[in-house]
Amino acid sequence: MRLVFAGTPEAAVPALQALAASRHEVVGVLSRPDARSGRGRRSHPSPVREVAEDLGLPVSTPSGLRGEEVREQLRAWAPDACAVVAYGALVPPQLLALPPHGWVNLHFSLLPAWRGAAPVQHAVMAGDDVTGAVTFVVEEGLDTGPVLGRLTETIRPRDTSGDLLERLASSGAELLVATFDALDEGALVAEPQSAQGVSHAPKLQVEDARVDWATPAFAVDRFVRGVTPAPGAWTLWRGDRLKVQPVTPADHVLVPIAPGEVRADRHKVLVGTATTPVLLGTVQPHGKRPMAAADWARGVRPQEGEGFSG
Repeated sequence: MRLVFAGTPEAAVPALQALAASRHEVVGVLSRPDARSGRGRRSHPSPVREVAEDLGLPVSTPSGLRGEEVREQLRAWAPDACAVVAYGALVPPQLLALPPHGWVNLHFSLLPAWRGAAPVQHAVMAGDDVTGAVTFVVEEGLDTGPVLGRLTETIRPRDTSGDLLERLASSGAELLVATFDALDEGALVAEPQSAQGVSHAPKLQVEDARVDWATPAFAVDRFVRGVTPAPGAWTLWRGDRLKVQPVTPADHVLVPIAPGEVRADRHKVLVGTATTPVLLGTVQPHGKRPMAAADWARGVRPQEGEGFSG
């Protein structure tokens, strides 16, 4: 099949590479425009664009998908179908109707659970034991189209969303190739999504990643792992933002510590929650490099009863 691939972040790269190595022909790639990042706020191409250019594939980075130039580009590429993996924008109806076999989305959840832009983060934050990936036919609704294929993946006890997404991106790439193989052979029937079990996973902003120490230790643990590496957990220490890497519930510590209160010795830093404390791992003060929590505490010397805000 002649395919156009639409994707942007690192998580979409394995799918592009798998399709490029398959029996199908990737005739063009759509990706989001270059974005500014890093301390110097320099403009950088998306990971998908970089890989596509390394593969010698034609790339288009429109500012939006509703312009006539995008429609003309798709007509020129003349795909049989389009693959979408974390592109970052909804496909308008006028484009959905162009390829004969439609648009196929690889989504990192077991739909109808966790429809939206951040399914992996929300699955970890919710404490799900199992998640997965599906391929489905894109329609006008948000992640509502009929399912073509699926796989399951266990969420491990210490998984961050980054860990889990890396595994799903790899196994999902294989699922996407298998889906197009079956479509090409006419051996696939789409199944409508169930009306039961629908949940939503909206995009998480930096403001959403502030740790609430007044929740139980297990919830703090899930939350921090869920927003690691992006958008990144944080709290306030003496009025400045402190980034927080995954924590470890310290269920063996029975001495009560108030929510957010910091207690440190030479080797460890404990923070109170609504239940038992958690053990800090790595933290990053504003404008500094990440460091072990014990090293940070030796520098700031928490006073008795002092703690985090948030």
